[in-house]
Parts: sequence; C-alpha cells; structure tokens
Amino acid sequence: MQQGSAVVSTDWLRRRISDADLRIVDARFSLADPEAGRRAYCAAHLPGAVYLHLDEDLSSPVTESSGRHPLPDPDRFARTLGLAGIGNSSLVVAYDNAGGAIAARLWWMLRWLGHRRVALLDGGFDAWVAAGLPVTDDVTPAMETSFRPRPDPGMLVTATDIRENIGVGRLLLVDAREPERFRGDKEPIDRVAGRVPEAVNFPFKDNLDEKGRLLPRETLRKRWSRVLAGARPERVACMCGSGVTACLDLLSMEIAGFPGGRLYAGSWSEWIRDQDRPIVTGP
Repeated sequence: MQQGSAVVSTDWLRRRISDADLRIVDARFSLADPEAGRRAYCAAHLPGAVYLHLDEDLSSPVTESSGRHPLPDPDRFARTLGLAGIGNSSLVVAYDNAGGAIAARLWWMLRWLGHRRVALLDGGFDAWVAAGLPVTDDVTPAMETSFRPRPDPGMLVTATDIRENIGVGRLLLVDAREPERFRGDKEPIDRVAGRVPEAVNFPFKDNLDEKGRLLPRETLRKRWSRVLAGARPERVACMCGSGVTACLDLLSMEIAGFPGGRLYAGSWSEWIRDQDRPIVTGP
C-alpha cells in the first residue's frame, strides 16, 4: 500500500481486486439524505463491494447524552464486520464519494479494533469511474466470517478529558469542521453554534485537492507541522460535528508522518448536550 498504508490508488486496487483476502466496502452517505448512499450503491458500485451504512452499521443509536454518531459496541460492530465478510486476516479498502470523509470513519474504527490491514481508496468512487474502471449493480452476498475485536481505549478521548484539559494544555484539540461552523458564524446541523475553548481548526477539506483526492504527503506534513507547532502527535485529539470527518484528519496525520492522534468520538454534537460545558464563538 502507498503513503504509510493508509491509502491506495485506483491502479493499486485494479491490480488487486481479485485477491482472495480483499474486501471492498462502499461507505457512501449523505447527512441530508441518509438513504442516498444505499441507493447509489444499488445503482452502481465497485465489483465485489459490500455496503456499510454510517447510521446503521458504523454508529449506535443516538441517546440523550450522546452525539449524532456514537461509536457502536465493539462486539456488535465485530458481528457487522463478520456478516460483511470481513475477518481478522482481511485486507479492507473503503471508499465513498466525499473525499474519504465517511470512509475514513471505517478506517479508524477498524484500527480501533486492532485491525491494521485497512486503507482508503484515494479519490473514492469518482476516481474509480474517472479512470474508466468497471462498476456493477450486482450484489453478491458476502461470505460470512468472524471478526475478533481488540479495542484500544487509548485511541479515544472523552468529554471529561476535554473539559479537564481546558486551561491546562495537555491536549491539542483539533476541530475538523468548516471554518464557518468552527467560528460559530452558522450551524446548519447542530442546535448550538460555536466551538470548544482552545480548539484549533483544521477543516477536513484542507486534506484534499480540487478532485477530492488526498494532498501529497509533503504538503500534508507542512500543514500539520503548522497546526502541531512542535506538539507531539500523541497530544492531539481530533473532533468534528459527530466523530466522522475528524477521522479524515487522523488519517491525514498518519500519512503526514504524525501517527498517534486520538478521536473525541462524541465531538461537538455531544459536547453541547450538557449546557454547563463551555463554548466560544468568533475568530
């Protein structure tokens, strides 16, 4: 695999697509229309791909205290993976049509469960089609297998961790939302606008070029070097609106040579559930 094994090209996947241990996952999803990704998959997808739904498969049900996309129970998610034909020896390649903003969630979740053989398809579905490679509407049932999870709690931070960090500086909190949402100028999704005090902004789209492909390693390294400003990657906690697009920041950190960042999975939509948690707005 290329760029630290976090991402593969369409050409790499074309050459490996018949490998027996390969599992391709279509993770296309739209917040505005949660069924759009499934419809797109049924209309056309990469040969052999299975579909995993952000709300139904990559998240657990929302609760009164959770964010919009809580992480599923590891054992339940392991069963989902097994039903999708993904076992502990599988080589998983995930794609979407959003520059990896959704597929990176699966990349991170598999890493969280101890599975390292997973990568993002650079450019996703659009890059595959642009390369003139075949798609299909055939849905072949996955060969059910088992997946044994080995969750790593050290890859996560909690709202309590974030709250206790304010004013102390043990963590560097990086918010992957768009600048307008980070500043609190507007909030089209969640009920409260703003950000966590002391957070810095690295919009997930800043990892991508105009075609929705990841920027070169050296470009990402320069951008992350400015954000980190000498801080160790292990001090970084990435967040976004609901713990999804933040995973693309974590993936790009790894490509840039700064592995070890953690995820605040609840993110902004969880933070604002408690009115006692502080928020700020403005530049």
